[in-house]
Amino acid sequence: MPTQPLETLFRSEVLSMSAYHVADASNFIKLDAMENPYSWPEDIQARWLESLKTCPINRYPDPEAKTLAVALRRANGIPEQAALLLGNGSDEIIQILLMALSADAAVLAPEPGFVMYKQVAQSLGLRYLGVPLLADSFELDMPAMRAAIAESRPALIFIAYPNNPTGNLFDADAIKEILSLAPGLVVVDEAYAPFADASFIGEMGDYPNLLVMRTVSKLGLAGLRLGFLAGNSAIVEQLHKVRLPYNINSLTQITVGFALDHGEFLLEQTQTLREERALVFQALDETPGVRAYSSAANFILFRTLNKAADDVFASLKSQGVLIKNLSPQGGLLHNCLRVTIGKPEENQAFLSALAVALK
Repeated sequence: MPTQPLETLFRSEVLSMSAYHVADASNFIKLDAMENPYSWPEDIQARWLESLKTCPINRYPDPEAKTLAVALRRANGIPEQAALLLGNGSDEIIQILLMALSADAAVLAPEPGFVMYKQVAQSLGLRYLGVPLLADSFELDMPAMRAAIAESRPALIFIAYPNNPTGNLFDADAIKEILSLAPGLVVVDEAYAPFADASFIGEMGDYPNLLVMRTVSKLGLAGLRLGFLAGNSAIVEQLHKVRLPYNINSLTQITVGFALDHGEFLLEQTQTLREERALVFQALDETPGVRAYSSAANFILFRTLNKAADDVFASLKSQGVLIKNLSPQGGLLHNCLRVTIGKPEENQAFLSALAVALK
């Protein structure tokens, strides 16, 4: 240990924070982290492994990931005039964005939302403001958003579309109004785009302050840790100054490029998960003592009405099913749980375990 007290070594914001906790999912049916539960077909795996034979792992990776960038543009319909920033998952992109801001900048996001917006902003000592969503619908509270923007003049606004953890798509016109009102940047986080029929990629030409962020994690490539940001080249140029060199390793560059070039099976898996989502939602919606919220993502948020969510979560876990307990966050998420859509047999195991937990 250093002789200097930790209280003087680290910023007060860091000392007061809690580390992001990832649950141990060993020996559980894992429905807690919004992952694609399907592996790759054997013939695709064989071709992928063959493609890795020429990977020059003794050399640093392409610092600009040029080949991968072309594949990402093609697969996501990104306009040529938009610049790209690649990150080690969306988390690194969030960190890069916030590190680039001035020290006294304000950061704004609807809440509940993706926890890393707040986590990273506070770790950097920035002024973070969370604007509560409407209690009954989890929609944007536009009077509150307008007031918060006018008062705090945020340098950056995060909007998850669909929203995590609520799963809903905010009204597109409301987001466009925020883009028009915002004095700084607006990041529309489309992490769950594969499961939603909505995107702001086509709006980038109309809003110079719009940045669209996506990831390949929910598509089925979570272990590769790749996210990207698209937007105005003058903005992205500044962000590249903060990005560490070689942040996208060679194996990720080759593998994501391969997956996007052979992506039919990923699209089929996504469609299967969308169909399963509808079945799970219907089952939850018909379950007494539960209120399920409609989702455009690969998970469903639901509230327990007659039993504490903590008790339901513990019962599910004792039955070998791991989902996400959001109730400890309090506020609008009191007594709320979130379940990721899995394979049909996993979803049925969850629903059966839930019926026991609710008794």
